[in-house]
Amino acid sequence: MDTTHNDKNGAFKIGGNWTAQSKALKGKFTQLTDADLKFETGKENELLGRVESRLNKNREEVINIINKTASTL
Repeated sequence: MDTTHNDKNGAFKIGGNWTAQSKALKGKFTQLTDADLKFETGKENELLGRVESRLNKNREEVINIINKTASTL
């Protein structure tokens, strides 16, 4: 299964079923909205920025949260 990951250049990529991942994230972090989790190909950094801001966490923490969520689906 393709999962969310970082490639060797540090670029964040969304993999797997983002719809399921975003629902799981909203269930765990009720402060996240559909707008926060809106994903558009090529705009992964914007997604990360919205989630970082909403959760008051840094980029690495947000990536780890997303990766952990993806691995549980």
